[in-house]
Amino acid sequence: MDGGQPGLEPAAPGPSIPGPSVIAPLRAVVRLRRRVCLLRKRRLLPPGAGPALGPGAPRPGCSSGAPPADPDRPQFFTFDGPAELPSRTPRKRRRRSRVVLYPETSRKCRPHAERRSRAQRCLLLLVAIVGFQVLNAIENLDDNAQRYDLDGLEKALQRAVFGQPEAVARIVALLRDYLATHVHSRPLLLALHGPSGVGKSHVGRLLARHFRSVLEDGALVLQYHARHHCPEARAAQACREELAALVADVVARAEVEEKTPLVVLDEAELMPPALLDELHGFLQPQRTHPFHNAIYVLLSGVGGAEITRFVLQNAASAGPQRPDAHLEPALAAAVQTDEELRARLRVLLVREHPLWQAAAIVPFLLLDKQDVVSCFRDEMAGEGFFPEQARAELLAAQLSYYRVAGREFSVTGCKQVVARVNLL
Repeated sequence: MDGGQPGLEPAAPGPSIPGPSVIAPLRAVVRLRRRVCLLRKRRLLPPGAGPALGPGAPRPGCSSGAPPADPDRPQFFTFDGPAELPSRTPRKRRRRSRVVLYPETSRKCRPHAERRSRAQRCLLLLVAIVGFQVLNAIENLDDNAQRYDLDGLEKALQRAVFGQPEAVARIVALLRDYLATHVHSRPLLLALHGPSGVGKSHVGRLLARHFRSVLEDGALVLQYHARHHCPEARAAQACREELAALVADVVARAEVEEKTPLVVLDEAELMPPALLDELHGFLQPQRTHPFHNAIYVLLSGVGGAEITRFVLQNAASAGPQRPDAHLEPALAAAVQTDEELRARLRVLLVREHPLWQAAAIVPFLLLDKQDVVSCFRDEMAGEGFFPEQARAELLAAQLSYYRVAGREFSVTGCKQVVARVNLL
């Protein structure tokens, strides 16, 4: 290659000149190599400086580290070294978030929302069903209680039974709680205890009359009198079999009609132990379901002496009644006294027979003189006499009384009222 004019083609390496078929590819490779080197050098030059291509410039090649000269400027030889290129740190390119572009012809759809689980829908349905069943059960409870008209029973007892407000309230509360539903796990046993003439048998008759009226079937109410159905001359085993047959017939018939029967057993103190054992067996959970859905009312004078002693002791300690006494403390004291009396009676009655362990004991207290006067007036009105207050008080004064702390409690209660009125 001559220094004055640069040659574009390299010298032949050997004596033999290759043919045109070999020289053409070599020329193409050399041109590509020069172009690549030129492009690399242009990237290293600062902006505004062009490539140096002239007669005095070195031939372009990838081995030279100096930047190419400008072809338009004349090149002069100097002893200065090539200018050092400033170092250029590459800039970091920020990645741009790709924007999703929807074609105009396509339909833009929002992403699907998260689907709800089917278990959640089933749970909501179950909650709705349970709530509906609860409301239906509450309505059925009200309907079952209304069938027996307990409000009417309470009014009848308050009007016809004198001097026993606590006993009447307890009986109605127990019946209301038991008759709220038709399905029960055990029967209800009401044990009415008290001395003679305080109204136990009268309450039993009122209950039997009321249940015959509301049940519309007299066969669902059984009244069993120990003195009449099982006298002393009759064998106890025969009485036991008869009582078992009567109760089984009543509860079976009530189960068919889906009603609650009533069994009233009066003068329970005269029952032999075999009858008490049979009655105790009716309360056992091993019995069939019809026996669980029944109400037994046990009327007995057992514990009458204990009730009399308890009432007289409390009256002596409390002193005479004052008309200006507050009502709420008196009611609280009466409730506490009633609970204490029931606890004493249960201890006494369980010694007689384990039947009373499962019974709801309702004590009947002694009647004072004003209650006896009310009994006389009611009986006189029932017999067609004018219920004059003075005449009733005169009749009541002929009876015997316990006199304690200025109060008078009847010894026989209202038991002699009917006989005295019949003598008028």
